[in-house]
Amino acid sequence: MTPHRMRTTLSAILTIFTGCLHAGTPPKFASFLDQHCVECHDADVKKGGLDLTALHFDKLDAASLKTWQHVFERVRDGEMPPKKKPQPEKAEKDGFLAALKTPLVKADADDIAANGRVRSRRLTRTEYEHTIHDLLGIDIPLKDLLPEDRASHGFETVSDGQQLSHHQLARYLDVADLALDDAFSRALEGDKPFSRFTTAKDTTQNGRGNYRGPDFRGGRSISWPIGLQFFGRMNATRVPDGGWYRITLKDVQAINPGPDGAAWGTLRSGECESNAPMLYMIGLVEATAQPRDMVFEAWIQETHRLELRPNDGENKVAPTGAKGGNVSFIGRDLEKEGYRGIAHRGILMERIHPYADGATVRRHLFGDVDPKKGTAEDLDRLVGEFARRAFRRPETKEHLAPYRDIGRKSLSEGDSFTEALRASYRAMLCSPRFLTFIEAPGALDDHAIATRLSYALWVSMPDGQLMKLADRGELNKPAVLTKQVERMLADKKAERFIASFTDQWLKLKEIDFTTPDPRQFRTFDTVLQQSMLQETRTYFAEMIRSDLGISHFVDSSFTFLNGRLARHYFARADAVKPTEKDKKRKGAKPQPQDKTTARVDVESALQSLGLESGSGLQKVSLPKDSRRGGLLTQGAVLKVTADGTTTSPVVRGVFINERILGEAIPPPPPGVPAIEPDIRGATSIRDQLDKHRNNESCASCHQTIDPPGFALENYDPVGGWRASYGMGKGAKVDPSGKTPDGTPFDDLVVWKGLYSARKAQLARGFAAHFVTYATGAAPRFSDAAALDQIVTDTATSDHGLRSIMREVVLSEVFRRK
Repeated sequence: MTPHRMRTTLSAILTIFTGCLHAGTPPKFASFLDQHCVECHDADVKKGGLDLTALHFDKLDAASLKTWQHVFERVRDGEMPPKKKPQPEKAEKDGFLAALKTPLVKADADDIAANGRVRSRRLTRTEYEHTIHDLLGIDIPLKDLLPEDRASHGFETVSDGQQLSHHQLARYLDVADLALDDAFSRALEGDKPFSRFTTAKDTTQNGRGNYRGPDFRGGRSISWPIGLQFFGRMNATRVPDGGWYRITLKDVQAINPGPDGAAWGTLRSGECESNAPMLYMIGLVEATAQPRDMVFEAWIQETHRLELRPNDGENKVAPTGAKGGNVSFIGRDLEKEGYRGIAHRGILMERIHPYADGATVRRHLFGDVDPKKGTAEDLDRLVGEFARRAFRRPETKEHLAPYRDIGRKSLSEGDSFTEALRASYRAMLCSPRFLTFIEAPGALDDHAIATRLSYALWVSMPDGQLMKLADRGELNKPAVLTKQVERMLADKKAERFIASFTDQWLKLKEIDFTTPDPRQFRTFDTVLQQSMLQETRTYFAEMIRSDLGISHFVDSSFTFLNGRLARHYFARADAVKPTEKDKKRKGAKPQPQDKTTARVDVESALQSLGLESGSGLQKVSLPKDSRRGGLLTQGAVLKVTADGTTTSPVVRGVFINERILGEAIPPPPPGVPAIEPDIRGATSIRDQLDKHRNNESCASCHQTIDPPGFALENYDPVGGWRASYGMGKGAKVDPSGKTPDGTPFDDLVVWKGLYSARKAQLARGFAAHFVTYATGAAPRFSDAAALDQIVTDTATSDHGLRSIMREVVLSEVFRRK
């Protein structure tokens, strides 16, 4: 840099910053930037697209404020200046950060005071569905009829990622019509009862085409592991109407149960025809040697039927016994041949309404008014009562007038009271006061707090108790809020939060996005995937229920398992092995090995966990040398961070940093090619990454990204343990690395030990995620102090998960727009 250019640059920097300094404060950050930053970030070089000399500081707009905050964070986190460049002394760096932080915090706080942290926010389609169900008492699925929500900062609830177009409004109108049609029909006509028992013999009735139903033997209906699509379909179980059904399988029993004492299968619904191949999961069937009834509840579409089939990837597959797509059991005894099946003695199907019966739906719509005798005055009163629930706050006459006018106009034109009331309700269900959150800048009023709290913990509208507290102005009291958080998390509705939050935070909703390569992962099956989802959600729910410390994200002495999961995690290697014949025939399927020693080993492994056959998911203590403690090594997390064929330390590293450690990872620089792992396993991903990291623009981020990804490399795309790549014959896995601060680790066990101790970091990361999800906006620069206070206030509970959530709700970040 020439002396003239240096003087010009320094002059420009000083000019930028002079107007924002406190009186008497030396321009520490101006000289700091000139010495360590401007050489790469001026108008000539503009590395990374950043020109510091062109940035405004005296009048910070949104764009320049965000850029200066980015500069602050990169310097604070040690990413800038780059490691290869001369580094500032600690005192110099601290002085720069202190001088820069104060005006940035003030500017950000001023913007929040004027405009709020959260811009206009609407209900997600999941929130809309739950709200309609609770408001009207109906139960028809609605979510899939609305456009998908786009995630921002990892969550669909974040306002800056949401849209509300004419197309979406049209869909809301259509869905509102469907919901009101169902509600008024049930309110006026009552619920239609339905109950039907299908005998074991009846399940074998065949319709058109090839037979793919169960085997009828000894008075039982038996489904066998036959590989044909839709095998196990039962024509006699078709339902006449779409709705929720309680399905009771009578005397379910395992035929030739496996080493965990069970025969695993799935109960699904669908057309079960090739022209409509979609199947909908109802539940997992864990059949045991002891017969027992199994009960499921699920929504089933009109004319759909049930399909029950063994769905265990470790089972040997039975031949069809017939040509083409047909199945025959004539002259065969699959039980004696050792095949594993699921038997039952009939199916009872009953129509249910899980949210409200017809009388309750009628009260939601008509209150105490007889719809055949309703007057205009009755309409006005019912519109006011419905609006209070739908809009989640008392409304003024001015706000109610348009909806009353719609109903009165309908009455004046000769429509019935019911039609007029329906018209008013329809308008309300498409109103911004229903579809969006009504929040003014500054402190939230009690009804806004009730709404924000209810959607955070229940994914739906406030109940009567929250509304009464809001009416009395008591929800701003910390003691009252604390009590409500405890009440709501103990309620069954909190299961909605568990599903919604983990679907977005841990990306569990993406578990179906990839299908594991069947050549590599021959034993992976639907039962296993569903069990993985149950494990992670149940584990997270237990952390909340017991207020477990935040380090349980990284490691723990327990988890939740069923027999199928336990086999996958702890006894998988003995299940299926290739024979010599298999090895000679390329692409041939492996033959099951019925060795007594293998069975004993599997049974011993499962018994050591204390699992009880037939009890579903159970809390188990893990062996001291187990690698399965914590969220990170659960199958669901490992599957959603892989592509079904290979794993990438980059993908898993970004996920762990952002979702667990609270480290924001910027997108890759433009023009840098993605790393494609060698699916044969001949070249380790570590070797490929070493070359990639030689790129200076990549190195600073990868020193943060890669370490947790390396630590997890012993886990394959379906969460199984491996020592080498390429189906066990490729390069050896090396799980060692260095944390961003330079601390070495040999493997995942050591890495877990390091990060289990970093509780404050883990707590702050989770608090930031919950703030984002619950308020509809990611934490801002000036929210840092509030997050730090949440971490401090939860230290006495070992940063318990429920404690963190409670402190977030009590914070100013949550209680202000």
